[in-house]
Amino acid sequence: MGITKTIGFSDETNEMSEILKALGNPARLEIVKILMKSSTCICGEIVEILPLAQSTVSKHLSELKKVGIIKGTVTGNNICYCLNENTIQKIQNLINTIESSCFKSLECC
Repeated sequence: MGITKTIGFSDETNEMSEILKALGNPARLEIVKILMKSSTCICGEIVEILPLAQSTVSKHLSELKKVGIIKGTVTGNNICYCLNENTIQKIQNLINTIESSCFKSLECC
């Protein structure tokens, strides 16, 4: 796959594109779902839940953190992860905007 052209698009559009691209991976989406169900930060439990090697889970966590979907705090030898409320709100705002504009113009399809 080639490099995605980002010049000419707003920073907001490019940011959301990276966020949605990260969520397009099944393992990363499952990690987000696991974190959604938890009221506290999660450390090693993610590796125990997913059918993936620890190194693979770490790569997925790193990608989610890179785009701001999750936050991580170091506690001793562990990094505890939780959802980044600001990024989740941006995703929700996009979904709300799509939903409100799509259902206004149902005549097109």
